[in-house]
Amino acid sequence: MRFITICGVLFLLASCSEYSKVLKSTDVEYKYTKAVEYYEEEQYSKALSLFDELGTLFRGSDRSQEIHYYIANAHFALEDYYFAAYYYKNFTKTYPRSARAEEALFKSAFCSYLNSPVSNLDQSDTEIAIDEFQLFLNRYPDSELKDSTNAMIDELRLKLEEKAFSNSKLYYLTEDYKSATVALQNMLIDFPDSPHREEIEFLVVKSSYLLAVNSVSSKKEERLNDTIEHYHKFVDHFQDSEFIKKAESYYADALRELDRMKF
Repeated sequence: MRFITICGVLFLLASCSEYSKVLKSTDVEYKYTKAVEYYEEEQYSKALSLFDELGTLFRGSDRSQEIHYYIANAHFALEDYYFAAYYYKNFTKTYPRSARAEEALFKSAFCSYLNSPVSNLDQSDTEIAIDEFQLFLNRYPDSELKDSTNAMIDELRLKLEEKAFSNSKLYYLTEDYKSATVALQNMLIDFPDSPHREEIEFLVVKSSYLLAVNSVSSKKEERLNDTIEHYHKFVDHFQDSEFIKKAESYYADALRELDRMKF
């Protein structure tokens, strides 16, 4: 066991010594060869340090494109998706006619997809990923990656929907019925096919009713009429809903309150 440990330490020292030698070398071809070698051996951090230097040294040359792609791929392999996305996107701008441009644009969007968090967190990266996937489809409508791209867009949109639904319900749960009513109605516009649509429409009825009965006199009549309108829409869409009896009670209470206000 001690012998194996000593061998391991000696190998590590030799490896560090070799890498130090490569870093200090002024032979750019030697550095390039070693950078590729490190990359292929999955020693991406070492490869990246060399490719970063070589990218400057070979700028404007035929090899520049290849080095740029190695840098993007190395960042991706290291799971540094923000930097990887930057380099992939920059690659498509710098080399738009490259045979790798399609792949690079897809990978740029895919990095944003990988950066997209769970639905209860900020969804800025999710929105960026959707926009970038859409850009990819617009630029390469016949791509072999079209189906997988659309599947990921659907997945990302579902996250946005869940986030919007959670935020809307939070307004309702904290009794901010005005904000809840607006947010829930916006959900129906943004996600018309939402699996939560039945509950959303019911919560619009309930929130608008609770907003109305807690309003000042000058706004109460208008808001009660809004509740009645929301109720009719709900019934038209979901006659057999599990929420129908509760919705009917808010509708009936709104009518009674309007009748009371006439006297």
